[in-house]
Amino acid sequence: MNVLDLDQLRTFVAIAEVGSFTSAADVVHKTQSAVSMQMRRLEERVGTPIFSRDGRQSRLTDDGRRLLEYARRLIRLNDETLAAFEDPGVAGSVRLGIPDDYADRLLPTVLAGFSRINPMIEITVECQRSHMVATMIKDGRLDLGIINHGSYAGARGEVIRRESLHWVGSRDHATHELDPVPLALGPEDCCWRSDIVRALDREGRRFRVAYVSSAALALSGAVLAGLAVSVLPESALKPNMRVLGLREGFPDLACAEIGLLRAEHAKGPVHDVLAKHIATSLGNLTPAEQVDLAAE
Repeated sequence: MNVLDLDQLRTFVAIAEVGSFTSAADVVHKTQSAVSMQMRRLEERVGTPIFSRDGRQSRLTDDGRRLLEYARRLIRLNDETLAAFEDPGVAGSVRLGIPDDYADRLLPTVLAGFSRINPMIEITVECQRSHMVATMIKDGRLDLGIINHGSYAGARGEVIRRESLHWVGSRDHATHELDPVPLALGPEDCCWRSDIVRALDREGRRFRVAYVSSAALALSGAVLAGLAVSVLPESALKPNMRVLGLREGFPDLACAEIGLLRAEHAKGPVHDVLAKHIATSLGNLTPAEQVDLAAE
């Protein structure tokens, strides 16, 4: 009987998320040769190529995208099954902070699974920008917080997810061809904004900041309406978005890191259980709809 190896699937998901075998090796704490060997064995097991090479990047084939959906579901089910037998008697309440970039993905997926496993734990969710979540953690107003790692100088939590940042425009508009290109960005203290501006300056690409908002939904709305180009993490991509790359004149960006913060007082079993579940599950999120990571 053919049985899929969950460790190989975890490595496969990491490669799909960060875009290269080298970066994925750091994420899964393996050598690059070990990662390559795992992927050869996984391709042998499923009987079809799952990656194609595009310069330095590893792109998913059509079969690879099909496998990614199943891989994430298998990993999540495995983790939920093990967690269900760890400590079913834990009860209490937890205050969790989440930036809106991830709220619409985290709440229905990760927290729904957690509630099924831990029905006696009540979670209060506060949606704020990353720096505000970090401040509330420091002040003791929240127990746990998810932030864009590095967005707040006074907080360095555990990195629980790395994912590619993508330039995005609308599939129905050619906004990315305008000169200067209009951008929809976060406020000046946004951790990604300075990197975005520097990347365009190095490329010699002219731009103007057309829309500024601290709300991810507002930035996505400007993109989908064809009003601007923006930058979003992989988990925030939406249907009808066009992923832009070097071919369209948009340079590669560094991966985003998502961190988990814990308040000094948050040392109880309820905090441990939720922190472990988030750290395990957030890297296994399934996209709301499959979006091709290759540039259109």
